[in-house]
Amino acid sequence: MFLLFLLIWVILNGRVTLEIMLFGLVIATLMFLFICKFMDYSIKKELWLCRKFFLLFGYIIVLLVEILKSNFAVVKMIFYVKYQVEPVLVSFHSPLKTNFANFILANSITLTPGTITVSAENGDFVVHCLDKELAVGMDDSVFVHLLERIEKGAGNE
Repeated sequence: MFLLFLLIWVILNGRVTLEIMLFGLVIATLMFLFICKFMDYSIKKELWLCRKFFLLFGYIIVLLVEILKSNFAVVKMIFYVKYQVEPVLVSFHSPLKTNFANFILANSITLTPGTITVSAENGDFVVHCLDKELAVGMDDSVFVHLLERIEKGAGNE
């Protein structure tokens, strides 16, 4: 978050000089301390995000690929005249331990075309799938495996 504040400062100034960087460091530090004090943020969370950056970036790439694959599957269902769509509700329990990981999983499912997270409480998910083929492997998806790797060693933040 600190680096984001500093980057925004430099972008808004439009140039990099010693004075701008020093003043930006002070402003970014004050903003970071403000969010730590008043917005339940901590240096511990910042360090966790820095350690997990590449895993989170990889997760976003996988999410985009899965969205594209699902888009093609839904388009195929729509344009293939003889295909009978069979909507289904799938219930499963997530092995994820943190609220953050369950939140990301629920949103990833909803972002993927053809699936909507109906309910997500205490790791129990109910997902509406446009077709039964989209429901296959929902509880053991690539999202769950990547989120398990991300939350490994994260604690209960």
